[in-house]
Amino acid sequence: MSLYAVSRDNGEALYAQIARQLEQEVVSGYAPGDCLPAEGILAVRFGVNRHTLRRAIDELVESGLLERRHGRGVFVLDSQLDYQISAGTRFTENLAALGLQSENRILRLQALPATERVAERLALAVGTEVIWIETLRTAAERPLCVISHFIPAGRFSEFESRYTGQSLHRFLEATYGCRLRRTESLVTAVLPQGDDARLLGMPQNRPVLRVKSVNVDDRDGSPAEYAVTRFRADRIQLRINP
Repeated sequence: MSLYAVSRDNGEALYAQIARQLEQEVVSGYAPGDCLPAEGILAVRFGVNRHTLRRAIDELVESGLLERRHGRGVFVLDSQLDYQISAGTRFTENLAALGLQSENRILRLQALPATERVAERLALAVGTEVIWIETLRTAAERPLCVISHFIPAGRFSEFESRYTGQSLHRFLEATYGCRLRRTESLVTAVLPQGDDARLLGMPQNRPVLRVKSVNVDDRDGSPAEYAVTRFRADRIQLRINP
């Protein structure tokens, strides 16, 4: 990158001029995953202090072009993933079809009494024991979504000792003969709650796409899983197919 002179008398904020110039350079000369020069180097290049430079980068982070990674720097983001939601959606297979390697990390795995909302979705009595699995899903080693899964404990005996973090739907089919079929998906844009923003590596004031889904056992049509997925909205485009 060559030196770039910002104008201090044209009425446009310095950070806005820098953001516009950086955006042009990133779009034309960077690939997804590339790291920008250090903020100190960029500040010298544009002849501004670090605060002004950081605000310019913040503008591009907010727009979804760049991402700050703690302790590592500022990186160029990929374009949004085209993620398909259909009756037989499986997270791992979806990302594999896009050429991306995915990982699934278990955050919580415990039995607890079903709340009214969970019980209603699973056609259970309130207080019936369910298994709660909280997972963090990554694509190409970057956080993509957090998922809360709820399944009836009585239906899947010894689940807690047998499940080790592989594809949940594939595990249920292989272990219990339960092939899941999606019957409902409710999509809402909401602000991240709890520790979702930290887990997803995103600002607390940026929205996530929340998808509430009910999956039934394809053998008898009975509800077998209620899932609440929170996607990073800047990384995903949901394609909903019947």
